[in-house]
Amino acid sequence: MRASDSRVTIGIDPGTAILGYGIVEGDGDSRLIEFGVIETPSGQPMPDRLVTLYNAITELLVQHEPDELAVEQLFFARNVTTAIAVGQARGVVLLAAAQRGIPVTEYSPSEIKNAIVGYGKADKRQVQEMVRILLALEMAPHPDDAADALAVALCHAQTRQFAAHLHEG
Repeated sequence: MRASDSRVTIGIDPGTAILGYGIVEGDGDSRLIEFGVIETPSGQPMPDRLVTLYNAITELLVQHEPDELAVEQLFFARNVTTAIAVGQARGVVLLAAAQRGIPVTEYSPSEIKNAIVGYGKADKRQVQEMVRILLALEMAPHPDDAADALAVALCHAQTRQFAAHLHEG
């Protein structure tokens, strides 16, 4: 049950093989609503995988009616093929959000780590443990993609709360 003034944020860790999502309610002291992953078969043609992602994301947006969507920015390292696939998954997510009129905010991996752990170069284990603590969970969320998506959602909730305090003063 959503509080009338409480905001719901969906965080996305994009990928075509596995796309993580995490949904939280509130600012600062956030409450977990749901998290998980959307998986697509590796042998499936890319257009079909993108349709699968689009349909699943759209279903989540319809079901949870988030106020905002936060997504991890594309981090380009060495593998061009992976970067292109992740970019395609991000495009599907952005399209689904735009079609529902949901504002999107993007965060770099270091911004997310800094917001969650207080250190922009934190490792995955540190981020997962802080997500566990911030959401008062018994265990760190798994798989990694879902934990990363929750970190994105929490980053946005905390950033939004900080911005609101700045505008009050």
